[in-house]
Amino acid sequence: MSSNTLVLVACLAVAAVLLLGLGNMLRGGSANLSQRLMRLRVVLQLVAIVVIMGVLWWRGG
Repeated sequence: MSSNTLVLVACLAVAAVLLLGLGNMLRGGSANLSQRLMRLRVVLQLVAIVVIMGVLWWRGG
């Protein structure tokens, strides 16, 4: 898997969880589910940052 693909997957995972959480809140879904999704989003953002920094380090840039 190329480094560009890893960055894309990490960013898409963050976006997907963000949209799921927002969708749940907008339709008046479970507050507990929204909270869990937003916490998952924060974790995925950390993972995405680590992946991006790792790719930059690997490329020497």
